Amino acid sequence: MSRVMTGDRLRISIFGRRNAGKSSLINAFTGQNVAIVSDVPGTTTDPVMKAIELFPVGPAVLIDTAGIDDTGNALGLERVKKSIGYLKKSDMVILVVDASGVAGELEDNVISECLKERIPFVLVLNKSELAISESVKTWLGGKEYISVSALNNEGIDKITRKITELSPDEWEPPFLRDLINPGDVVLMITPIDSSAPKGRMIMPQVRAWRDILDGGGIALSCEPQNLQKTLDSLSVKPALAVTDSQVFSKVAPIVPEDILFTSFSILSIRQKGNLAEMVRAVKTVESLKAGDKVLIAESCSHHSQDDDIARVKIPKWLNDKVGGGLIIDTSAGRDYPENLSDYKLIVHCGACTLNRREMLLRQAIPAEKGVPVTNFGVLISYLHGVFPRALKPFDIDGF
Repeated sequence: MSRVMTGDRLRISIFGRRNAGKSSLINAFTGQNVAIVSDVPGTTTDPVMKAIELFPVGPAVLIDTAGIDDTGNALGLERVKKSIGYLKKSDMVILVVDASGVAGELEDNVISECLKERIPFVLVLNKSELAISESVKTWLGGKEYISVSALNNEGIDKITRKITELSPDEWEPPFLRDLINPGDVVLMITPIDSSAPKGRMIMPQVRAWRDILDGGGIALSCEPQNLQKTLDSLSVKPALAVTDSQVFSKVAPIVPEDILFTSFSILSIRQKGNLAEMVRAVKTVESLKAGDKVLIAESCSHHSQDDDIARVKIPKWLNDKVGGGLIIDTSAGRDYPENLSDYKLIVHCGACTLNRREMLLRQAIPAEKGVPVTNFGVLISYLHGVFPRALKPFDIDGF
């Protein structure tokens, strides 16, 4: 369970004032001393994540955030800003109020943000072992809430039931099982080279395997050099072929035209973000010229190889396309550089470490600045002449 990536988990962020009992609630929820509990206000500074298994919801991650009232200095304001940033990336929010404390505008702001972003939320009145203050009574009014005592571990099961009630059956679209029927053969073309992780598959490949099985399909895999031999050996034609984007041009001529064909990166970004917008954005390449800035954005950090896709291959292919002279930057991690407006195009990875809400936010932020965002797989298919075919499996308006 602990090895399920956070990008595949229901993301539940916990908000509240300092000493409202957020950390105690997480500890009671998980049955572990995950978060530091202290009477000193502001003990939680940076968000703390804990992977859990919520029955019957499935894998989830709880995020303990800094107090929403930590506004006494510049550092505190930055903590609150960072916490609100997590809210927008959350699939659900738990708002914790100290029964014996105060409540008002700060809590209203969290609720308003949840309503604005259409994020389900659970209002939890903690410290039920204490008398409810007049401030909290007034603020609660007719609001629906769950009364708990994290200290005495009372009422925690009610939160689980509420989360189950509010959780969608599937908080992200399927990876590929909606593209196949039970019994279909899916052929995955997976290069094993210097950039492949030793002893394991990359996450989009793992997701593909699992989704094929969940869809009742038959999963097969081979390396590019064995593709023709694999196809010749099959008595049943694959319904779908999925390749690593980097070998699009090598394997496309081998896969018969009557087999649907795409890449792991395109499937991943379809699940995590808005594929249609990325398809439209890729045509920005035609207007690029020497001196233009392009950002290659990866959502995780990893060791760079000599033939690294983000730092070597994509920059080369882009410069080959426009005749050279592009200024290409790379960024890794969950934050964009502040100078987004300087870029003519952002090329994003498959977002396998992000949840869908966060990836959609990462598309929306540049869009507000007029900067289009496309994807590794979409771009590579476009540059290598595989573009229409790689998008054929999907129903995209205007394509």
